[in-house]
Amino acid sequence: MFSVIESFRSALQSIRAHSFRSFLTSLGIIIGVASVIAVVSIVHGLSTSISEEFKGLGSNSLTVRSDTSFEEAMQGKRNVLSLRDYNNIVEHIDGISNVSPTFSPFGFASTVRNGSQSASTRVSAVTPAYRDANQVFPAMGRFITAGDNQSRRRVVVIGSKVIENLKLPENPVGQFLEIGGEWFKIIGVTESKGESFGFSQDDYALIPFTTGQAVAGNDVKLDIAITFNVNDIEQLEAVQGRLTSMLRQSHKLKPGERNDFEVQSAQQLTDSFDSIITTITLVLGGIVGISLLVGGIGIMNIMLVSVTERTREIGICKALGAQRHHILMQFLIEATTLSLLGGLIGLGLGYLLGFGAAKLIPNFPDAVVPWWAILMAFGFSSGIGMLFGIMPAAKAANLNPIDALRYE
Repeated sequence: MFSVIESFRSALQSIRAHSFRSFLTSLGIIIGVASVIAVVSIVHGLSTSISEEFKGLGSNSLTVRSDTSFEEAMQGKRNVLSLRDYNNIVEHIDGISNVSPTFSPFGFASTVRNGSQSASTRVSAVTPAYRDANQVFPAMGRFITAGDNQSRRRVVVIGSKVIENLKLPENPVGQFLEIGGEWFKIIGVTESKGESFGFSQDDYALIPFTTGQAVAGNDVKLDIAITFNVNDIEQLEAVQGRLTSMLRQSHKLKPGERNDFEVQSAQQLTDSFDSIITTITLVLGGIVGISLLVGGIGIMNIMLVSVTERTREIGICKALGAQRHHILMQFLIEATTLSLLGGLIGLGLGYLLGFGAAKLIPNFPDAVVPWWAILMAFGFSSGIGMLFGIMPAAKAANLNPIDALRYE
């Protein structure tokens, strides 16, 4: 134990005696660790933010929508989910609630007008169940009711971004908007959800489902998405299996034929996103991690030079009784200490870089440094110090004391 403490003290003394050289030696590790931590913190911050948004969908929700393959699209075929599919789900799938069909009567986006102000926004036709199925609640006014749907009322619930885009009053309930050439009365404004990837999640308008059907016309072949909640989350996979079997039978799909629809849960979306983020993190981390290798080579080179400079000192230590393992330990501890100091500085610098970069990007979530990244930084730093310090340490430990004392 005494020899370890003495070797550590000697290593720190050597680092302090050549502080500028020690800083340059650690610079490669500092840059490497800072790069890895900056990349990981930015990506992990983004991942955490998106995961929180997915949680808002509800872990017990399922969404089914049509799925047209590229080959089918090239052949001019378009798969759809119809109202018949919606009715079949309501009638034949047990253990579910808040079944909400949705479609876009004006296409992907429509022009919405308020006097001389106009903006393009996403308009969806929904039922009252949409509120609970998608966790969308009014901050002002009310949501669409069964009465609105039955009477095909020209009413609309808007997101807070629409107020900003159309320069509406702070409380626009009771105002009228022109959507697709039709006039709609604003009955509610939903709670704000902020932005994601720089895009607003509050830029939409919701109208009653039957009103959307009337506006779209009978000649339009509806393609709806259906969202619902599973009452018992333990039965999520079972419900998903029953739904898939029913839709395959309803669509007359043969065994082995691909589904013309897709069923997704909030958890599946989260898992898919996490898988993508993990791959991106590994790839980017591997690229910037190359600088750690360069930093390790730099440490090895400087330590080899240090052995040459201190050859006479090593000879004196051996002449006074120092054993081979004492010399080996001293140089290994010195190399590892340089790496750890570089890792510590790189950790702080990397977080500052990640935090600064996230702040510079508009509406980007804050950088988050996960605990495993901190452990990885110190683990890599100490590992590189030991790995690249072995050769210089072994060279110093193997010096013949007589030859070392004669070295000029």
